[in-house]
Amino acid sequence: MSSAWEIDRRTVMVGAGVLAAAATVTACGGKDGSSAGAQAPVDGPPGALARTADVPVGGGVIAGDTVITQPTAGTFVGLSSTCTHAGCRVGNVSDGTVNCPCHGSRFGLDGSVRGGPATEPLPSKPVRVEGDSIVAG
Repeated sequence: MSSAWEIDRRTVMVGAGVLAAAATVTACGGKDGSSAGAQAPVDGPPGALARTADVPVGGGVIAGDTVITQPTAGTFVGLSSTCTHAGCRVGNVSDGTVNCPCHGSRFGLDGSVRGGPATEPLPSKPVRVEGDSIVAG
């Protein structure tokens, strides 16, 4: 006698594939700049990435493909948000380092490598201050 809940092999395999894909998407979430430390779009001049008040001294924020740090008061640095080790998006800026969630690489607020496996610094990205905004370019 068959149960109403009988499932064939194909259904199980398709379901497993869907679950694996969902888990992969969930695990990769946030590497596109939408994770903790990411900023919402900013009102301001064209190309505005963040407000100066949102970037802490000794810290930073992630704005899309740019990390903006403020190593010392009034000095803003733009860096690529792509880790030089395996191309993942960095996840946050905390305790004075830019941190990659994929393999644990850490970078200084100037982009220098503070801990591997990355061996190359984060590339610089030009940013400038316009009024109370930090602007790309």
